Amino acid sequence: MIKVVLLGAGNVAVHLAKAFYKAKNIDFVQRYSRGSKNDSYFDSQIAKTNNLDNLAQADIYVIAIKDDAIAKFSKQLTLKKGLVVHTSGSMPLHALQCKANKGVFYPLQTFSKEQNLDFNNIPIAIETEDIKDIDLLNNFAKSVSNYVSEIDSSQREKLHIAAVFANNFSNFMFTIAKDICDVNNFSFDILKPIILETANKVQTVNPVKAQTGPAKRNDQKIIEEHLSQLAGKQKEIYQLISDSIIQANN
Repeated sequence: MIKVVLLGAGNVAVHLAKAFYKAKNIDFVQRYSRGSKNDSYFDSQIAKTNNLDNLAQADIYVIAIKDDAIAKFSKQLTLKKGLVVHTSGSMPLHALQCKANKGVFYPLQTFSKEQNLDFNNIPIAIETEDIKDIDLLNNFAKSVSNYVSEIDSSQREKLHIAAVFANNFSNFMFTIAKDICDVNNFSFDILKPIILETANKVQTVNPVKAQTGPAKRNDQKIIEEHLSQLAGKQKEIYQLISDSIIQANN
């Protein structure tokens, strides 16, 4: 059994806790959180501490907190044994400032506390400072996911950028679409089938080939008509993306 301590209580930590608790060869010995804000999302049987000096002995310590807090937080850890890993896609391995062995355990997914996820289908990118620790982290990752890859800090940063385009930016497009729906008094629900079809299509079709729409066809008449009905940032975004699609297809 691989003993693990989870440090953090946000969206990622909530889902990791569920995965660790269910895994057959993981002994989820403790979690750390400064407060009690999200305690209701965690199983009450998991031991908890709010004191870093009282961390239990474990093989792996998983830091699941905000990216910009990792360095300062990890510097407070006095651990000399065990492997300390963070879960960030954008932060390098050396962001960890503790004296213990270091690594990265990055689950590539968007996390919301209220959403149910099958962790087995979530890709995990791993990295260790010492090659001797890679087998431990690999076995640990495979305990909760069927998709584990060794990816270094430089590659992982590029992967995170790709994920921002694929997830965060696309979700912002949904936000703009909903704003347009709301202003014009029709439900955002009418767009959900096309959103699902687009997401399903790229599972089997190259996104370049899956591209459709007026910019793909370079239909300037429709593009200009759409632009005439938009203003401000929405107009700028529509123009920029349309121009980018047209250039990509020339």
